[in-house]
Amino acid sequence: MQRLVLFLVSFLTAALVFAESFRVTDIRVEGLQRVSAGSVFAALPVRVGDYMDTVEIQDASRALFATGYFSDIEVGRDEGVLVITVKERPAISEIVLEGNKAIKTEDLMKGLRDNGLSEGQIFKRVTLEGLGNELQRQYVAQGRYSASVKTEVIDLPRNQVKLQITIDEGKVASIEHINLVGNTSFSDEELLELFELKTTGWLSWITSDNKYAREKLTGDLERLESWYMDRGYLNFAMPSTQVSVSPDKKSVYITVNIKEGEIFKVGKVELAGDPVIPEDQMRRLVLVREGQTFSQVMMTTTSDYMTKRLGNEGYTFAEVKGIPEVNAETGLVDITFFIDPGKRAYVRRLEIRGNTKTKDEVLRREMRQMESASASSIAIENSKVRLERLGFFKEVKVENKEVPGTSDQIDVEYTVEEQPSGSIGASVGFAQGTGLVLGANIQQNNWFGTGKRVGFNINTSKYQQVYSFNYADPYFTVDGVSRGFSVFYRATDFSEVNVASYSTNTYGMNLNFGYPISEVERIGFGIGYTNMYIKTGDYTVQEIKRTPNLVEGLAPRYITESDLVELNRLIAEASANPIPGGAPDLDYFWKELVDGDNTINNPDGFIDENGDRFNSFPFTLSWAKSTLNRGQLANRGQSHNVSLEFSVPGSDMEFYKLRYSGQYFLPVYGDFTFRFRGDLGYADSYGKTSQLPFFEHFYAGGFGSVRGFKRNTLGPRSTPPAVYSIQDIAARDFNGDGVYGLDERAKGYVLCENPTDIQFNQGSIICLQDKAMATVSGRNDLPFGGNVLIEGSIELLFPLPFIKDQRMLQAAFFVDSGNVFNTQCGFYQQNCFDVDITKLSASYGVGLTWISGFGPLTFSLSRPFQYNEFDKRETFQFSLGTAF
Repeated sequence: MQRLVLFLVSFLTAALVFAESFRVTDIRVEGLQRVSAGSVFAALPVRVGDYMDTVEIQDASRALFATGYFSDIEVGRDEGVLVITVKERPAISEIVLEGNKAIKTEDLMKGLRDNGLSEGQIFKRVTLEGLGNELQRQYVAQGRYSASVKTEVIDLPRNQVKLQITIDEGKVASIEHINLVGNTSFSDEELLELFELKTTGWLSWITSDNKYAREKLTGDLERLESWYMDRGYLNFAMPSTQVSVSPDKKSVYITVNIKEGEIFKVGKVELAGDPVIPEDQMRRLVLVREGQTFSQVMMTTTSDYMTKRLGNEGYTFAEVKGIPEVNAETGLVDITFFIDPGKRAYVRRLEIRGNTKTKDEVLRREMRQMESASASSIAIENSKVRLERLGFFKEVKVENKEVPGTSDQIDVEYTVEEQPSGSIGASVGFAQGTGLVLGANIQQNNWFGTGKRVGFNINTSKYQQVYSFNYADPYFTVDGVSRGFSVFYRATDFSEVNVASYSTNTYGMNLNFGYPISEVERIGFGIGYTNMYIKTGDYTVQEIKRTPNLVEGLAPRYITESDLVELNRLIAEASANPIPGGAPDLDYFWKELVDGDNTINNPDGFIDENGDRFNSFPFTLSWAKSTLNRGQLANRGQSHNVSLEFSVPGSDMEFYKLRYSGQYFLPVYGDFTFRFRGDLGYADSYGKTSQLPFFEHFYAGGFGSVRGFKRNTLGPRSTPPAVYSIQDIAARDFNGDGVYGLDERAKGYVLCENPTDIQFNQGSIICLQDKAMATVSGRNDLPFGGNVLIEGSIELLFPLPFIKDQRMLQAAFFVDSGNVFNTQCGFYQQNCFDVDITKLSASYGVGLTWISGFGPLTFSLSRPFQYNEFDKRETFQFSLGTAF
């Protein structure tokens, strides 16, 4: 109205001033502040030299008002000079939003900018009012019927304004009742299960499924319609849907009126158009059959299958439409699939974008769609999947773009987003018992963008030194044959940390190759060399070296427990009544040990039977299959790996290890996915090696195994070492003068005659019938591993709330179970069992993995619910980077 009045005033003024036309000799604009004179002259349809009358004045006024810059315009005449006086609209100096939570401030600001309201722009009140009404409608669509939007314009100096937008979002109205009317074939309960919207329940405060939203209701109605259409109700309709709100605007009542109609069955199924591909092949893709109940989803799925099949042959723009012809009298639906293949499309160019680090050639060698070849949908998609499996990218997108000016060419554009593909770490510290610790490691699966895997590891401390290097080229040849090698040196002295008194010096190298046998399968083989020297000490465990051992320099003799009692009685008696020459005769009590005497004949350890220096040549065969959708944090597909490692006959150690590991992902709903994982292993010795080397044992517990238990602590424990008990008689009258001293000859072993329960606590006495007594001198809780591994887990992967980008995060609820067994347990080994499912340890909990810039960072919080006596539990666990 204001604009109309101003226009009329200007028009009347112009009419009075310009009763007659005149020639414009000059144009003068007054009142400009921010708007440039050039903008006015550009909009003004009048130039110097033109003749003006009433009509031209009207056109000039309209043109200037149309710019939106001015709230008032006056036109005057000073002889031949056209004088235009304007009043500019105010500029927006500041926009302040308050009270919004459901809609982010940046989203609201974007909406304001799109509607011409932003700082520095000309202010238009009508636009602000319209935007306020639009915000109100958006909140109503979210079910916030009590929401209100208040706008205030605050005048500022220099013809500027501040926009204050205050929002009261209110609360989302809760659904109190959903009423279905007209359904007779299916119950309300069965149909309401299809709805995302629910009435208020005891979990609604978590799921918020009772909060009304227009978009959700639209989706629910579409699912309801699909439900009926997929069951033959082709005449299904929903004549009306009512959504009513309670007077207090807190409750919503939904009523859906349904008209079911009759059930239709499939009549004839025909193919029309130009199939291009032989008809018998196309008919194999038809899912609907004559006589079955009509299903819309089966019809559309058939169309999709045919479209993809044509796409695989290069007909990228093919269209297949299922056309149903309903016969209400017979209750049959004849379906005709009309096939329009279009022209065969060819790929002009493959374009790759977003790879800031990875070289183009690394991505292009994964392409299964070639340039200048006919476009194949399956090859294009397979190329995308192969890029995702590399593990270098957060996300890979592919888009087919038509080439302008052609009808049979496309450009295929792959867009990737890089993510960390390795780990790096360094450590400097000091720990009691281990001293100064220095370490550094680098593992990069995409070395300088070449796709090659390279790793360095240097670690040195008081008890261990490790140096290693590994390298792998997945494309050693252009057809995908891989080659890798590693070299390492490791020196470990466990006696420094009181774990077990032995040390190892090991060095070696490995060379391996892999060969692809399909798009998802590879076989591999490798050969290596290992040199190991094991040095033992006084506290080496029984399984490694026989204990107890004869004391060096001690005469090989023993005394029985009963004789020891009698000897002590005689010594005590002689000490109380010293009689020259009356001391007891010790030689009478001692008995000589002979070679092979069962008194000290204990089982041999590994080193006793096999030696302590080994040169081995391990050979490995493997088969792997993977259909996982990503190289890291996969959530679709499956993978399987079977490997056999054995030392070449003639090696100092002859053994073999057979292992299987696999995982399978099962989508359940939306972003929720089940992950099933299994890991099995069996190992044993053969040939001249008497038993599986202890350093080749399987271990379980910790990340990648059974969470909730300390790393490698499940399964058998070693038998702690022992030292023979020695009888040391300190009183003896050597010359019969009644003066007693130390008798060096009075030392020997003690034969047990009164056996007791065996205890393996440090310091306990082992007393077995007719065996020399010994004292336990080592720890009894050292994990020793075994030759059989059984592990498995079930995880439910779920999206984290409040986090937009889930691509580098993966959270899961899990149940882990597993253990290590030994088919040849030692007689005294604790926690050692032959394969027994009832001895599996298990835990449940929640875990989180984040692909950080330093490598995968993993956390878990778990609680063991089944465990054995000696299992070591651990509630919170974390790991950074990858293992070397």
